Amino acid sequence: MTKRFKIAFFIIAVMLVASLTMGRSEAPKDAKPQSKEDLYNQVELFSDAISVIRSEYVDEVDSRKVIYGALRGMLSSLDDFSQFMDQDEYKELTSEVKGEFGGIGVEITLKDGIITVITPMAGTPAKSAGIKPGDKIVRINGNTTKDIRLSDAVKIMRGEPGTQVTLTVWREKEDKVLDISIKRANVKIDSIEDARLIEGKIGYIRLVEFQERCARELEAALKKLEGEGMDSLILDLRNNPGGLLESAIDVSEKFIPKDGTIVSTKSRNPAQNAVYRSKGVLTHPSWPLIVLVNEGSASAAEIVAGAIQDNKRGVILGVKTFGKASVQTVIPLKDNSALRITTAYYFTPSGKLISNRGVIPDVVVEAEELNGRKIPLSGIFDKIDNDKEAKRKANVPKPKEPAVRDNQLERAVDLMKAIKVYKKL
Repeated sequence: MTKRFKIAFFIIAVMLVASLTMGRSEAPKDAKPQSKEDLYNQVELFSDAISVIRSEYVDEVDSRKVIYGALRGMLSSLDDFSQFMDQDEYKELTSEVKGEFGGIGVEITLKDGIITVITPMAGTPAKSAGIKPGDKIVRINGNTTKDIRLSDAVKIMRGEPGTQVTLTVWREKEDKVLDISIKRANVKIDSIEDARLIEGKIGYIRLVEFQERCARELEAALKKLEGEGMDSLILDLRNNPGGLLESAIDVSEKFIPKDGTIVSTKSRNPAQNAVYRSKGVLTHPSWPLIVLVNEGSASAAEIVAGAIQDNKRGVILGVKTFGKASVQTVIPLKDNSALRITTAYYFTPSGKLISNRGVIPDVVVEAEELNGRKIPLSGIFDKIDNDKEAKRKANVPKPKEPAVRDNQLERAVDLMKAIKVYKKL
C-alpha cells in the first residue's frame, strides 16, 4: 500500500472514531477520559490493520466492504441498540417510522446476546402466526442466530410479500421450542388498533405504536368516544414497542397539565441534556385514567407510562415494562448509510432511569399464562442443538391455543369502577 493511501485511510479512521467520541454517547461513570494521544494510537492500529488486509489477504479486497464491516463492529461494541446501517437498512428504517414496510411485523432487540421479540405488531403476519413478546429467536430458516447482528436478523426476516420465513423460537415461560412459519406481507401499522366503550361509559383505546400520525389518530379516537359519552379511559400500551419521542410527548400532553415534566434526557455532554415539559395543549385533563403495560411495552410507551405515573395523572396497571429507553440518534452519512447511536438515556419526571429497569406498575397484575421451568439463557442454543425432546417439540404442528381471558383488562375495569365511586363520595 502506498504511503499516500495509508495516510488517507488513517484520516478517515480518525474522523470515524472522533465522531463516536465527541459527546455522542453516555460514558460509564468510572470511565477515564481518553487522551488525544491514546485515541490516535488506536486509530493508527486501525489503519495498520487495513493496510495488512489490503496487502496480504488472499483475494482482492473491496474497500467499502472492509470499512462497512469495521463500522458494524465499532457500533455493536457500544451497546445492544447502536448499529451501523447500510443504504438498504437506513431506507427500511425510514419506511418503518412512517408506518409501512415489507416483512412479518415483529419488533426485536438483542437481550442477553439473544435476538428477543419485544412484541409482534398488531394485525401483522407475526401476530397472526402466534409470535409472543419475550420469544427468543434462536433460528431463522434453520440457521442459528447465535452471534448474529440485529441488522442481519432484520434483513433476513424482511422479504417479498407472499414469501415464507420460518422462525425457531424458545418460549422460556412455557419451556417450549417452536418452529413458526410466517408468510411475509406488506405491513402497514396503524397507531390505534381498538377504540370503544366498555362497561359503564369506560373508554378503552389500544395504542400499538408511536408513529408520526399517532397523536392525531389518538385525538380522533378520543373525540369519537367522547361523543359516545365516555367519562373515563383505559389506555392500553401493552406490547407497544415504542417509536418516536415526539409522538410520546404529544400523547402525554393530552393528559398532563401545562409545564408538567414528561421526560428528561441525560447525555455524556451536560450541554446536551434536555427536559421536555407539557406545553399545555391539554385536551382531556380530568378523566380518571388507567394505563395498561407489560413486558412488551418499551421505549416511547415507557415514557408515556412514566410521565402519567410520576405526574400522578393516572394509575399504571400490569407488569414491569421492557426497560428499553435510551435515545438513539440516527446520523446519515454521505453515501446514504447511517449511524444509529445511543446518545442519551431517558429519565421519568421524578428522575428514575427507565433503561434496563423498566416502569414498575402501581398495581401489579400478572397475565394468566403457563409458567414452565426456566433454563439459563446462555444454555438455550446448546439445549436446542442437543435436546432431542426439544427438537421433537419443534416439529410438532402448533396447536390452536384456547382463548385466554384478559384478566389485566378485567382488573382495570374493576379498579376504574372503584375510582369513579370514590370520586362521587
